[in-house]
Amino acid sequence: MRRASALSDLNVDLPAADLDHLRLPDLEALRRPFSSHKPRILILYGSLRQVSFSRLLAMEAKRLLEHFGAEVKVFDPSGLPLPDDAPVGHPKVQELRELSQWSEGQVWVSPERHGTLTGIMKAQIDWIPLSVGAIRPTQGKTLAVMQVSGGSQSFNAVNAMRLLGRWMRMITIPNQSSVAKAYQEFDGNGRMKPSSYYERVVDVCEELVKFTLLTRDISGYLTYRYSERKEAALKGVNLKAV
Repeated sequence: MRRASALSDLNVDLPAADLDHLRLPDLEALRRPFSSHKPRILILYGSLRQVSFSRLLAMEAKRLLEHFGAEVKVFDPSGLPLPDDAPVGHPKVQELRELSQWSEGQVWVSPERHGTLTGIMKAQIDWIPLSVGAIRPTQGKTLAVMQVSGGSQSFNAVNAMRLLGRWMRMITIPNQSSVAKAYQEFDGNGRMKPSSYYERVVDVCEELVKFTLLTRDISGYLTYRYSERKEAALKGVNLKAV
């Protein structure tokens, strides 16, 4: 049953809705105590080259995220089979899935190839299941997207990854990073040089940690949906917001 709220008008006529499964926004559910452990962030990058600028950018993001208080793990895609070319029990597939499950937020870093993200990047995302039984492993996790380009600045790869993040039901933060002519932006030690590109990477990492802290304890409530409650009721499942 719906309760009165300053946010609602219970006199609105909604003939197509099942009122038993409508839920008004619960301000108390959005004010849950913050967890005290470090935000858990997984970084994926999309290149296997010996000199990989997406990997160098991933490692730069790792340092920044750790500075902002996160616990960070970086997945090495080397040895990951193509989707459907190996069983899900393959060690690299299991490693990736366990890291994804462990994470509360993720960073996807891809080169732009043929106007979009690389196949290596897409393969990693495709191995992360959209659902496992009734659980959606990525739902409610935060996501930041970054790309590197060999030429002028482009946003094709980050835009494609945003679409994928939405499909995976992740909370993609507003900021993003696109590093043009990446070969000019790193020194001989693989460290990113001071630049406006670097400043944007800092912005993205700072924002990701903030969004993760803000949403990780209430992600279950944020993704507690009318349609899924109604479907679960029809199946006799007791679905509750985590």
